[in-house]
Amino acid sequence: MVNGPEDVGAWDTVNWTAREQNVARLRQRIFTAARDGDWPKVRNLQKMMLRSWSNTLVSVRQVTQRNAGRVTAGVDGVVALDGPARMKAAVRAHQTAASWQPLPVRRVYIPKANGKQRPLGIPAEAA
Repeated sequence: MVNGPEDVGAWDTVNWTAREQNVARLRQRIFTAARDGDWPKVRNLQKMMLRSWSNTLVSVRQVTQRNAGRVTAGVDGVVALDGPARMKAAVRAHQTAASWQPLPVRRVYIPKANGKQRPLGIPAEAA
């Protein structure tokens, strides 16, 4: 699965119970490994969680259907209100999750009333 999931289907045909059970099972495995102190296993399971199509679907569903801010546009200015738009957002999120690189933080100092300066980290713009 280099470029994303195959045969994504329609948003309305997703078996949400099975997807949520997959995510819950993986969360339980991460919790159990952390409780047992098996940190390499925890890291591997967390990586698996990030690559999981079920996790991506459940996450997009949470943001686009359940949250109170679901009708508020994100930083990209897009609101996903219908099934095809939600599935498109899920595919895009799943494809870019592995290749996403965080932006460096640029240190900016804000002058305060007492003459001192307070540091503030602002993400630098992508070049």
